[in-house]
Amino acid sequence: MTVTVGKDTAKTRKSLKIGDKTIAYYSIKAAEEAGLGDFSKLPAALKVVLENLLRFEDDGFSVSTDDIKAFSDWAKNGGKNPREIAYRPARVLMQDFTGVPAVVDLAAMRDGIVALGGDAEQINPLNPVDLVIDHSVMIDEFGNPRAFQMNVDREYERNMERYQFLKWGQGAFNNFRVVPPGTGICHQVNLEYLAQTVWTDTDQNGEEVAYPDTLVGTDSHTTMVNGLAVLGWGVGGIEAEAAMLGQPVSMLIPEVVGFELTGEMMEGTTGTDLVLKVVEMLRELGVVGKFVEFFGEGLDRLPLADRATIANMAPEYGATCGFFPIDGETLRYLRNTGRDEDRIALVEAYAKENGFWRDENYAPIYTTKLHLDMGTIVPAISGPKRPQDYVALTDAKAAFRKEMEDTFKRLLGKEIDVAGEDYTMESGKVVIASITSCTNTSNPYVMIGAGLVARKAAALGLDRKPWVKTSLAPGSKVVSEYLEAAGLQDDLDKIGFNLVGYGCTTCIGNSGPIQKELSEAIAEGDLVATSVLSGNRNFEGRISPDVRANYLASPPLVVAYALAGTMDIDLNSEAIAQDQDGNDVFLKDIWPTSDEINALVEQTVTREGFISKYADVFKGDEKWQAVETTDSLTYDWPAASTYVQNPPYFQGMGAQAGKISDVVNAKVLAVLGDMITTDHISPAGSFKDTTPAGQYLLDRQVPMREFNSYGSRRGNHEVMMRGTFANIRIKNEMLDGVEGGYTKGPDGTQTSIFDASMAHQAAGTPLVIFGGVQYGAGSSRDWAAKGTALLGVKAVIAESFERIHRSNLVGMGVIPFEFTGGDTRKSLGLTGEETVTIEGLESVQPLQEVPAKIEMADGSVKEITLKCRIDTAVEIDYIENGGVLHYVLRNLAKAA
Repeated sequence: MTVTVGKDTAKTRKSLKIGDKTIAYYSIKAAEEAGLGDFSKLPAALKVVLENLLRFEDDGFSVSTDDIKAFSDWAKNGGKNPREIAYRPARVLMQDFTGVPAVVDLAAMRDGIVALGGDAEQINPLNPVDLVIDHSVMIDEFGNPRAFQMNVDREYERNMERYQFLKWGQGAFNNFRVVPPGTGICHQVNLEYLAQTVWTDTDQNGEEVAYPDTLVGTDSHTTMVNGLAVLGWGVGGIEAEAAMLGQPVSMLIPEVVGFELTGEMMEGTTGTDLVLKVVEMLRELGVVGKFVEFFGEGLDRLPLADRATIANMAPEYGATCGFFPIDGETLRYLRNTGRDEDRIALVEAYAKENGFWRDENYAPIYTTKLHLDMGTIVPAISGPKRPQDYVALTDAKAAFRKEMEDTFKRLLGKEIDVAGEDYTMESGKVVIASITSCTNTSNPYVMIGAGLVARKAAALGLDRKPWVKTSLAPGSKVVSEYLEAAGLQDDLDKIGFNLVGYGCTTCIGNSGPIQKELSEAIAEGDLVATSVLSGNRNFEGRISPDVRANYLASPPLVVAYALAGTMDIDLNSEAIAQDQDGNDVFLKDIWPTSDEINALVEQTVTREGFISKYADVFKGDEKWQAVETTDSLTYDWPAASTYVQNPPYFQGMGAQAGKISDVVNAKVLAVLGDMITTDHISPAGSFKDTTPAGQYLLDRQVPMREFNSYGSRRGNHEVMMRGTFANIRIKNEMLDGVEGGYTKGPDGTQTSIFDASMAHQAAGTPLVIFGGVQYGAGSSRDWAAKGTALLGVKAVIAESFERIHRSNLVGMGVIPFEFTGGDTRKSLGLTGEETVTIEGLESVQPLQEVPAKIEMADGSVKEITLKCRIDTAVEIDYIENGGVLHYVLRNLAKAA
């Protein structure tokens, strides 16, 4: 790959000598000497963006000298200057759930550009793209030595069509690599192998250039790699496709919150406990759309694994990213994970020369600051519905009981017999305990800690409770390497935490079914079953349809709760179980010391282990190598496929863009509450045969056991549009006390949201959605926007939007609006019976306020003002074209 740079950048281009090698780079110091401003006090995270603009300073690249100077003004203005800039990340990271629809779109764009008279080969990633298949494995089998192989076999049975398609894409597109199934989770593979901290490439003149490693990813937890000083964040697949096709990411220069860490973690606490407190603090502050940079002397004692855990959770605290500057710990981690010594030398020299290095004198300007003494951290969990719902472990039992009373309106103590078992089911029992997800399985300190808890428990004769479905799904094979080297996998196996696969599993809803009789008992008693997982998301309906309360915890605590079998316990004071002699066993009896953990990490987590496990990362096993696919520039869409279908976005598309139209006499498809997540809008878990998506598959002779999940079928728009707003826990306020994807049809009767949409579209009626605060929080699911668009929704009106989903809506041609002047769906008394007209859109400007008329059911009219959340000028172009991909496609066709 060749990196193209601007033509007017000679004044900031310098050379750096490392050993006997000379490499070019773009100097921030030289920019200061050229009179472009004072950048010395910029946070390192913002210097990465500044360097990006220096490298592309040229009108042809949408970067001007004024854009560069704006960063100096940012510092002068106390960390604020929201100027629109064009940012170009070095690469793109994908996972298969969001990656498959992205590759579907690229394949459809090849068809589309041929139809417009262009060449199919014009549609190719211009930047490197890595897609890691990590979202497909489900936990069908668990708790035995056969679990891993049986789950892998079932994964290939379910997903062969998707894998054939992805393998076609790997051969058809340039700059596109696929990491096969069973390798690891994309963010952990990125952290441990793909990321370089400082990237290098040749420019158009054949000279090698060094620059910060940057990326966008089609998964919200792309932010994890910021722990390694790699600036990256999650975007929707739509925005990622535009980036890989050469479009800049249009963004405003962000505010940067400085989060100072001091002190040292206390004995018995983990990086998970720290991050749950960080999430709580930053959610309380409010950091949506902002960078967070961590600094302070506490970083000197914070291993990179813990930094990555904190960075991973940026979507949960709402920030664009949580960044850690380059320092000695960065170099140590690069070395320990097998990076080349020449690369490590380059990272150190470049960071020190170009102002990215954190030392004792590092003191940049921040927009605002927070402080946390790590010595105050205590063991904690969060739940039952949101990552920011922090609960100290000492308060966990009381908090659970309060949730039972206040949130779930249930009483404890109601027992239901489980058919064929010698135990009963009651509310509070843990039915799923899963060590899973990129957040914690990348951290050897908590993984070794979990193994030691298992070792001590097994030695006392303890085992998981029989109603608990246990699983271990590491983020990479390196984890298995060091768990086996320490002898800890045997101990985990003894209490049911057998390896089930390398992937996201429970954290994304791929927990698989629980025992049938147990599920029936939960339903019979209308019980609140619980799950405990070492993941990052615990939204309603995400983990399992049988579970109502989900708690995030460190891997050692996941093991402890599996042994206890209930959330209705004080782990600090009550016995978890009895040993083989009938003696009470408490958490303190099986909890390892920091010295025990550190000694095993030092002994077993080795550079050689990383090098060996990543030696053939793109090769895959025999199953992947045996996947057969076609060799063609365009994809031969199989008509009978229920996994991959040619989407309708570009069919019949003209060569010219249109104009933005007013929304006139629109009907309301749904009135939704606060914190409606992309899980609510576009669920990723299992679905039943009674849903519109289930009916679609049954009509095509797909039996229910082959339904797989919504996420695995994201390559088929017919399934996904039927699954939009179909979460089992979503509540449409147009209906009283009804959960699930329902609304009122044109005739006023209750029907599915999909069927109502089809009826309205058949009548030519535009649709709107109303929402509350933080609309679209959570995962970077492009289908939450794609499905919304395909359902005929022209506008979403909410109190506030989460960053990625707002961008995705614009990318699909749906206009986001925010209420102004204190108006909300509640203050306006909206019931869904209204008719909505939004005017002034034909000449709308970014962030402009526009008038709206709401005709109420009684015929009265309320006139309000809405803020149009088309944030930048280029987003106006996207909406005029019907979406960002239409914009790119038309421009490519013109250039042909």
